[in-house]
Amino acid sequence: MNPDALRGHMDALLLSVLEREPLHGYAIIETLQERSGGALSVPTGTVYPALRRLERTGLLSSEWATVGGRRRRTYRLTDSGRRQLRGERSAWREFTSAIGSVLQPEVRPSG
Repeated sequence: MNPDALRGHMDALLLSVLEREPLHGYAIIETLQERSGGALSVPTGTVYPALRRLERTGLLSSEWATVGGRRRRTYRLTDSGRRQLRGERSAWREFTSAIGSVLQPEVRPSG
């Protein structure tokens, strides 16, 4: 998938992945790839700065945890992050509806 297509949607993707449970960065990347059927292969250089930015804005919190014998920073959604995710989903539905109405217009009988 074209990386430019993800621009503007990364925050929503990350918040969505963290909705169910806290995860560390590499697990977030794996989950994105898994849920997208392999279509989303997001580099660490994109994910980690976004996670830090979302934490600075209060949408995520993090803590150090031992995962698989390794010490890793684990991220979780805050209440603000859950509210933001609801807004992102609503905006996404509106966006896809508007774009869909242009790209796939209803067939109208000629008169």
